[in-house]
Amino acid sequence: MDNTFDYVVVGAGTAGCVLAARLSEDPNNSVCVLEAGGEDRHVFIQIPAAVGAAIGRPHLNWRFMTAPQPKLNDRRIPLPRGHVIGGSGSINGMVYFRGQPRDFDDWAAMGNPGWSYSEVLPYFIRSESNVDYDSPYHGKDGPIRVSNIAKRNPMIPAFLEAMRSLGFKACDDFNGPHPEGYGPRQGTIRDGRRDSTAVAYLRPARSRGNLKVLTDSLVTRIVIENGRAIGVELQRDGATQRLHARREVVVCAGAVQSPQVLMLSGIGDKAALRALGIEVKHALPGVGANYHDHLAAGILMEMSNSESYGISLKAAPRGAWALIQYALFQSGPLASNVFEANAFVRSRPDLDRPDLQIVFQPARRNPGTFPFPLGHGFALSVVHLYPKSRGRVTLASPDPRAPPVVDPNLLGDPADLEPTLRGLALSRRIIAAPSFSRYQAIEVQPGPEAQGAEALSEYVRRSAYTVHHPVGSCRMGTDPNAVVDAQLRVHGIAGLRVADASVIPRVVGGNTNAAVVMVAEKAADMMQGIPAPPPSELPH
Repeated sequence: MDNTFDYVVVGAGTAGCVLAARLSEDPNNSVCVLEAGGEDRHVFIQIPAAVGAAIGRPHLNWRFMTAPQPKLNDRRIPLPRGHVIGGSGSINGMVYFRGQPRDFDDWAAMGNPGWSYSEVLPYFIRSESNVDYDSPYHGKDGPIRVSNIAKRNPMIPAFLEAMRSLGFKACDDFNGPHPEGYGPRQGTIRDGRRDSTAVAYLRPARSRGNLKVLTDSLVTRIVIENGRAIGVELQRDGATQRLHARREVVVCAGAVQSPQVLMLSGIGDKAALRALGIEVKHALPGVGANYHDHLAAGILMEMSNSESYGISLKAAPRGAWALIQYALFQSGPLASNVFEANAFVRSRPDLDRPDLQIVFQPARRNPGTFPFPLGHGFALSVVHLYPKSRGRVTLASPDPRAPPVVDPNLLGDPADLEPTLRGLALSRRIIAAPSFSRYQAIEVQPGPEAQGAEALSEYVRRSAYTVHHPVGSCRMGTDPNAVVDAQLRVHGIAGLRVADASVIPRVVGGNTNAAVVMVAEKAADMMQGIPAPPPSELPH
C-alpha cells in the first residue's frame, strides 16, 4: 500500500466525506480518508423511517455516554455518534436546516473573518440540489438532494393549524432569509433513501484513482515533527501503520473525537496530558473545551386513534401496505424521516431570533429502547437553541480505544432552564388547540399532575435528553483558548487543520448537519488556495 498522500483526512463522517470528494476533484491531489467504522451498507441506514433502528445497531454507533450530569439527577445521557462511513450523517434524522442567518454573523463578530452569513451562503448553495425551492437562497445542482417529505403523516395539519390558531406565523422556507414560525421541513432524502454525504459526495468520488478510502482504521495519533503534522499512525488489521501527508492532515472526527485525536497526539492542556503520560507537542488549553449541545424535553401523548406512525393491530393493514410501497417503489411512510414539521419561536418577545425549536413527532415515544413506535400517540420536543452552559471533552486514558470523557455540563448555567419551561408550557397550549381535540390524546409525560415551574423543572431534570448536535470542542477564534484560526488551521502546528462540528464557536439555532457540510465545503477551498466565492448580496 502506498503510504504517502498529499492530504490525509481523519474520519469519513459528514465533513470527511465532503473533503475527500472535493480534494480529489483535482487529479493532481492524492487523498486518503480514514474511517474507524465500516461501510454504510446496512439497510437501516438507507430507509429514512428506520433512523431509530440505525442508531440502535451497535456496529453503526460508538454508543458514547456523557459523564453523570449533576443538574440532571446525575444521569448519564446517551450520545450517539456514527461509527460508519458517513459518520453521524448515516444515523441522524436527515433534517435539512442551515441555522439562523444571524448565527453566522455572530461567528464572524467573534473574531472569525469569512464566516458571516453572506460569506457562507454560497457554500450552502453549492452543496445543495433542492427539489422544491427555486429561489436565490437555494442550489439546484449540488451533490445533496434536499426535498419535502413526499407523503406526510395525516396528523401534520393538526400541528400546523394549532400553531396558526395560537397566532404564530407560517414559515414557507426554513432555509430562507427569515426562518421563524411553523411549517413542514425538508430532509436529505433522495428517491426514498437517505442522502448522506457518504452517498452524495464520497460514493461518486471513490472511482477516482487519486482517492483511497480505508475503513476499520482507527487513527491513534497525528505524527508531529518540528512543529509540523507529517502524517498519522493508525491501527488496522491488528497492526500499527503509518501514513505520511505531504501537504496537510485534516481532522474530521467530530465534536467528541476530534479533540480526542488532538490530545492523544500531544496537543491540549499540558498538565492533563502529562498526567496521562502523553508527551506534550503543543500546549493548547482550549482543546476539548467549549463543548455544548442542544438540550430537549418533551410532552408525550398517547391515544387510541391510529393516524400516527406506529405498530398495532388496528394499523396492521396500513403497515403491510407501507412495507409493500417501500419494497416496490421506495415511497410511502417508510420514505419519511418521521420528523416532518416543526416551529422556531421566541420564548420572550424581546429576543432577536427564535430560541426554541418545537419539533412535532407524529409517533408514540416508546418508554424502552425498541426502535419503532409501539401503539399510537405523538410528542412535542422542546429544544433550547442557544445554551449558555459549556462543558468539556477530556481523555479517560492514553489508550485510543478508550472512550473519552464527555461532560456537556447540561443546565450548568441556571439561565438554560427557563426557556425550556416556557417551551413546555407552550407545547401544552399547542396540544390543547381545537385541531388536536379529535384525537382525545392523554398526556403521559410529564403528566397532568405536573403543574408549575417546580414540578416541570424536576421533570426536565429526570427526563431531558440531547438532540445530538454537539459542537465547539475545537473552537475557532483568535484568543488563547481557541484551537483553530478562521482558516481552520490548528494554532501552533503547521500542516494540521480541523474541519467539522468541533470548530463551530457557538451552535447554530437548530439542526447542525447542513452547517457541517458548509464548513467542509469552505475548508476544501481554503486548503487548496481556491478563492472564496463572492459574498452574497441577498437580504437577511
